[in-house]
Formats: sequence, C-alpha cells, structure tokens
Amino acid sequence: MVVVQASPEARLRQLTFELDRREVIPSIVGDHRDFLIVSGLAGSSKDVASLTDDGTNAFTMAGAMGAAVSMGLGLALAQPDRRILVVTGEGELLMNLGALATVAVMSPNNLAILCVDNGHYGETGYQRTPTSFCTDLEAVAAGSGIRRTVLVEDEDGVPLGASAIRGDDGPSFVLLRVKPTEPPAFSRNLHGHECRARFRNALLSS
Repeated sequence: MVVVQASPEARLRQLTFELDRREVIPSIVGDHRDFLIVSGLAGSSKDVASLTDDGTNAFTMAGAMGAAVSMGLGLALAQPDRRILVVTGEGELLMNLGALATVAVMSPNNLAILCVDNGHYGETGYQRTPTSFCTDLEAVAAGSGIRRTVLVEDEDGVPLGASAIRGDDGPSFVLLRVKPTEPPAFSRNLHGHECRARFRNALLSS
C-alpha cells in the first residue's frame, strides 16, 4: 500500500490558529488551585503566572528549555494524591520529545500536560516552529503511548480539553492551538531559588 502525504505547505493551510491564549487557557484550566502547576518558558510561564497571580502552587521555569514535562512527571510520581498540570509551549516541548514516551511508560494518572502551540519559538526570537508546517504534537503524544490525547483548535473543543486535564484516567495530553499573539503582560518572579522555595513550602504545608 502506498500512502501519499500532503506537502508541508498544503498541510500548513489545513491548520487553524484562531484562539486567543489569554482567553482560552483560563477556560481550560478553571480553578488553578486544584493543581500543582509546572510551566515551561516564555509565554507559558506568563500564562501561568497571570492565571495564578504568581501563586505558590505554580513553579514557573526559566532557563531550562525542555525540562517542564520531565519535572511534572517527577512531581506526579512523588505526589500521587495531588493533581499535577504541566503547561508548556510547543517549542519547549520539541526540545525533549522523549519525555512523552517516559510519561507513557510510567503512566501516572494524576498528570496532565497542556501544550500551548502558537507555531513560534517565543523564547528565541519568534522563529516558526515545525508545528506551523507539519509536525503534529498530539499525534506524537498518542504515538508515544499517552493514554488520552485531545486537540483543541476552536471553541467547540474547549470543554473536552478542560475535561481531559481533570480526568482520573491520565496521563492526558491536550494540544491547544492558539494565535501567535502576545501572552498576558505579567511581571513574574524570575528568581528560581525563590520560586523553588515558595513552591516547596506550599506543597509541604498542604
């Protein structure tokens, strides 16, 4: 059997990036206090900091591109009674796709990954990422063996995405396609040692 695939240019025309991250991420996450949150770099950290008001239940990363999913996995395994949410961008995730395979193998049911895909590297100069051409990270997550994957690219998909990150049949992966617009303008704490200490204290005190 011969499988004919569309060219990257043709597949690009099939993609839709119409949602505003500043509106849709709060709708999908809901009450952030239900989660311990680990965020990736750049836009996703601003998303989380704005959503939580730089809250103690969120560890917003800086300078560790590719580490968000791995850190979230470790946290989920160490805290099986807590619901863990990783919020990261597609550029950050592309740096460490192998983490998705490890998530699938370890299979913690309390872990959800929300990948905010705007088709651009927000940390390094706004170059286009492979997802703006042809790479499908939901397919990568499903192919890695992650139990539940969801694509959200319009308003109709938001309830399904919200349900996926709160389900008890995880791990789950939600690919959220958003317009390449700016994340919330929020001045978050960039001192890693302070963020670590407050996050640890909040975790232990709970």
